[in-house]
Amino acid sequence: MERKPKIAVFTGAGVSAESGLSTFRDSDGLWAHYRIEDVCTPEALARNRPTVIEFYNLRRRELLSARPNAGHSALAGMEEDFHLDIVTQNIDDLHERAGSSRVVHLHGELRKLQSTIDRNWIVPIEGWEQNPEERAPDGSLLRPFVVFFGESVPMFDRACEIVSRADLLIVAGTSLAVYPAASLVSYVKVGIPVVVIDPGDPDISLVRNPITLIRKPFAEGMARAARLVREIL
Repeated sequence: MERKPKIAVFTGAGVSAESGLSTFRDSDGLWAHYRIEDVCTPEALARNRPTVIEFYNLRRRELLSARPNAGHSALAGMEEDFHLDIVTQNIDDLHERAGSSRVVHLHGELRKLQSTIDRNWIVPIEGWEQNPEERAPDGSLLRPFVVFFGESVPMFDRACEIVSRADLLIVAGTSLAVYPAASLVSYVKVGIPVVVIDPGDPDISLVRNPITLIRKPFAEGMARAARLVREIL
């Protein structure tokens, strides 16, 4: 059987914004209404657990009303012709709901909870609302399955491996400003083409490879990128 070309896709908040989900870093984003220190750190969870749980309940409720956009669908459709792995900074499940079968979430998954003792004990949550007093079988209080600021990124090594083996890298909807995730672009092999989709000005200073910059929103830009990739590979 002929080997399918390997494509790695690295996505960020701009991908989900076109489905109506609130972003964190835009001028009108979530951090304009919440302080990181109050809702997205281990210290916040320990200090004011109900506030943190409510914050992620609201994010979950918003997610359940959202739908994948045309860009998500275009990526899922590319699996017919390519071995395509998605590495995402997003904690939503829009890639999966569009039909993508190989998705690595660097920062966790909003529709799952985990034990605060055994971080490998992870369960899905039904609906959008977590009870702040809900506990895991090990007796610990459950927490959102989200990588808080100051915590390590468990899936980063796996993401680096995916990018380093790719025949082409697509970067979409990320300003490349959040580390360590943004450094993924430096793991691409020499000479491998990189396609960046973003209507703004992402920081591409770490990209040392041949680069095509598509200055379009994700849904429109992804359609163009899908055509371009087929020409390249």
